[in-house]
Amino acid sequence: MTFTIRPLQAEELAAFFHYLNDHLLDNGRDGAPLFQPMSRTSAGFPPEKINGFSTGLLASFGQQGWRRVWVALREGEIMGHIDLRSRPEAAARHRCLLGMGVHRAARRNGLGAAMVKTAAEWARGQGLEWVDLEVLTGNAPARALYRKCGFVQTGEIPDLFRIDGESQGYVFMSLHLAAEADKMVV
Repeated sequence: MTFTIRPLQAEELAAFFHYLNDHLLDNGRDGAPLFQPMSRTSAGFPPEKINGFSTGLLASFGQQGWRRVWVALREGEIMGHIDLRSRPEAAARHRCLLGMGVHRAARRNGLGAAMVKTAAEWARGQGLEWVDLEVLTGNAPARALYRKCGFVQTGEIPDLFRIDGESQGYVFMSLHLAAEADKMVV
């Protein structure tokens, strides 16, 4: 499969949120792991998260609340996304947080690693030193992808969530951009 990975434009937000709502239909369903700390029956992408994307795209890099999003397109259709955003702590401006997702029809073909490489290269170019992420403990495919891309586990909070009666923890992972510049695998 051939994909084009490029920055999301503000005028594409409606299509992007449509993609995210569809993507959430897979959260913990039909054998897929939970990838968001939300019930499998949640009604869609939460309004506060929509606001975070919308306002973050307008914020200048370095400003608290900034966010940058890249989409992977195949024949004009969004098949994946990756976003980087500022950490909430003012003293952590040398780091950012990563979120990503891949459409069900585009998984397991290298797209995730390609998107991580794109975002990491951008972050490095901005002078950021670390990319951090949080992943649910039960999401083994995502954890394996992040390890393949050079992330290391930095911590874990077991039993952080109770989702649909199940215990889920968060694993924290980080990528040191200077140390991993030549190690990223795509």
